[in-house]
Amino acid sequence: MADWPYNTAAWKRLRLAHLARFPMCEECERIGRLVPANTVDHRRAISDGGAPFPGHEGLASYCPSCHGAKTARGSEAGAIRSSKPRRGCNPDGTPLDPAHPWHGKSLRADAEGPALVPHAQLVSGDRDRNG
Repeated sequence: MADWPYNTAAWKRLRLAHLARFPMCEECERIGRLVPANTVDHRRAISDGGAPFPGHEGLASYCPSCHGAKTARGSEAGAIRSSKPRRGCNPDGTPLDPAHPWHGKSLRADAEGPALVPHAQLVSGDRDRNG
């Protein structure tokens, strides 16, 4: 589109200033990862009525992976917005997606009583052998 600012000197200056101020991918930071950003995107797409040159509050820093996921789900791509979970795990093995059931309430927390209840009738002792 001819009205898009991405090839202008003003956008290039704004992009560099935003990356200098917010150098890490904000989506990755939200889930506890530190990944350098290389892309600046509008929080509200220009095609949805967003300003071509917003302030820093109207921009977001993304790594290539997060920017691709955001753009693929955005209205400018004609996609349906979804809450599809983010795939992958942290180095400790926990899922990246904070909405993953792994991060939720434990099933054991809902159980009545302690997790391991001794069952006297299943334990054999001297009393059982002698009758």
